[in-house]
Amino acid sequence: MKVFKFGGASVKDATGVRNVANVLTRFPQDDLLIVVSAMGKTTNALEEVATAHAEGRDAKALLEALRAAHFGVLNEAAPGDAAAASALDLSFRDVLRMLATRSSGDVDEDYDQIVSLGEVWSTLIVTAHLRAAGMKADWVDARDVVLTDELFRAARIDWESSSANAATRLRSFLTAKPTRIVTQGFIGRTADGRTTTLGREGSDFSAAIFAYLLDAESVTIWKDVPGMFNADPKRFPDTRLLSHISYREAIELSYFGASVIHPRTLQPLQKKHIPLYVRSFIDPDAPGSTIDDRSENDSLIPSFIVKPKQLLISITPRDLSFIVEENLSGIFWLFAQRNVRIDLMQNSAVAFSVAVEDTRRSRELIEELRKAYEVRYNEGCELVTVRHFDEPTLSALTQGKEVLIEQRSRNTARFVLK
Repeated sequence: MKVFKFGGASVKDATGVRNVANVLTRFPQDDLLIVVSAMGKTTNALEEVATAHAEGRDAKALLEALRAAHFGVLNEAAPGDAAAASALDLSFRDVLRMLATRSSGDVDEDYDQIVSLGEVWSTLIVTAHLRAAGMKADWVDARDVVLTDELFRAARIDWESSSANAATRLRSFLTAKPTRIVTQGFIGRTADGRTTTLGREGSDFSAAIFAYLLDAESVTIWKDVPGMFNADPKRFPDTRLLSHISYREAIELSYFGASVIHPRTLQPLQKKHIPLYVRSFIDPDAPGSTIDDRSENDSLIPSFIVKPKQLLISITPRDLSFIVEENLSGIFWLFAQRNVRIDLMQNSAVAFSVAVEDTRRSRELIEELRKAYEVRYNEGCELVTVRHFDEPTLSALTQGKEVLIEQRSRNTARFVLK
């Protein structure tokens, strides 16, 4: 069994859906589980729907635009598929019923019930097209397999229960040769049946989850780029392809903010030594990038990661007492409660400083912290990380900018710049 993952860019329109089928024809005898993200910018649009619902605003026009777009793609990719059209229509009607009721008061739970459906819609369309193109394809609801806790918008996997579900609920589909299963990324379900999501860009993680549960041969993430690069080609000239790196290096890069792979994707693959390939759906013959146990190439090419729109928050006790473990445990608890991820931290005798993404949650957290601490912050910062750095590179990156924080280890240099 091989696991393929196709992101939103690969299925943004009917042409993209047809190209997914074209890629699959290159693997006629392989058993495949195909994880598909929401089409194009559907997740962003559904977030607007969820926000409007939470604020008591009418979201029907937003939903109708999504409905028209998805039916347009379905009618072009699989004309005349009445079953797919009925299933798609039923799902949109479910959203309308949600919008007709008042918000539950749990914004994150309501978010997951609405935003999760983008993946359901895209997989219905992809499955319909594969069947129209003469391929056998079974549609599976990922929520019947992936069981999670109740941490909405960032759910954690119940691996034992998910493994049992995979063994029972996928068994009948695995007998077909070759196997072709289409399922969703990004989503799971609690023990009592409520839909959860795994965090933005969580479809990569979903591919790794299914690979782990099925002891897959490999995972391939099909993207609109030729593989993993050492930097963002839009920002840095002369970027280079990372043709082969280790799980450890990839985990480091994803943790620091490299956007090609979701941060949680690598751990389950590493545990079972399942290689990960990043390849281009635009040029399927290109070799792409390979991530596995081998580490001999990790330090050959420096990598640059830039995270914009950062807040640098400095937290100080009002009486200028030392920042000690008792303070830090309370501070970390508040970050966890607000679900704000710390991208960098540094402490002195009387101050604890962190870099976080500038979001509504982060701004609310600042106000919460001010109840017990003096809090100052810088906005509009950048967090720059360089793996396998050299001094000329660091000088060029920081030239003309104010360095607010600098940290270095043997392999990594990190800067908060203004």
